[in-house]
Amino acid sequence: MESLQIRRPNTLAQALEAKAEHPDAVPLAGGTDLMVAINFRHTRPAAVLDLTAVPELDDWAPDDGRVRVGAGVTYTRLIDELGDRLPGLAIAGRTVGSPQIRNRGTVGGNLATASPAGDGLPPLYTAGALVELASVRGTRHVPVAEFITGPKRTCIEPDELIAAFELPAASGPQQFAKVGTRNAMVIAVCSVALALWPERRRVAACVGSAGPTPIEATEAEDFISGALDWDGGAPVSDAALARFGELAGAAARPIDDVRGSARYRSHAVGVLARRTLKWAWSEYR
Repeated sequence: MESLQIRRPNTLAQALEAKAEHPDAVPLAGGTDLMVAINFRHTRPAAVLDLTAVPELDDWAPDDGRVRVGAGVTYTRLIDELGDRLPGLAIAGRTVGSPQIRNRGTVGGNLATASPAGDGLPPLYTAGALVELASVRGTRHVPVAEFITGPKRTCIEPDELIAAFELPAASGPQQFAKVGTRNAMVIAVCSVALALWPERRRVAACVGSAGPTPIEATEAEDFISGALDWDGGAPVSDAALARFGELAGAAARPIDDVRGSARYRSHAVGVLARRTLKWAWSEYR
């Protein structure tokens, strides 16, 4: 058996040079997905690019109403330091694994894995996040909905690394909820992220773990955005709530698997959509 090659750069420039020289090297940051796959012998990379010593990946910064978050920022830091700016992402982060996992895991890793069940992904969709991809050739920014092309598939090139993601700071309430055998430390059977953008009079909703990728519930968004009393803050009617949940459930494209049936997932998505909307609208009022 060939020995595993490990490269450990100290700067982003060194990391990009190493990735260009060894495009088959698998990036390692938190390792919460990669190490599980290696331990279960689902993968055996020929080379690993250890990014834990690259300081540029561990920074975040506000920028004119937006927030740029390095791919190496952990869930724990995101919750503690960015909960006021990115509340939906912070709420989702609290459902990820145990404290030990949150101390290591990153949203950058969720992006790289591109699992439909990644808890950090739906809040990125509701914010229209951009994924920053870097290589020795330069940097490009890709909308998250275009970056994730299928289950565990992305548009990243072999010589590129995920450097960061960028999204607007919240201008209204945001929520996230998922269904599982328990609230955390479990893979979601399905999830819903929801964000209110009052300046645009817009509700954004994204369904997770109920399709090949996270799914933007556009029909549900269009309906409820026009049904809400943005100026007066009147309660959402039962009819509007029911219709919103129905449309959100219809947006899901689930399958039957060991964690739940397609029928159950569609039903649960509707329940979560109504629930997250009620929470967010109550906070907005």
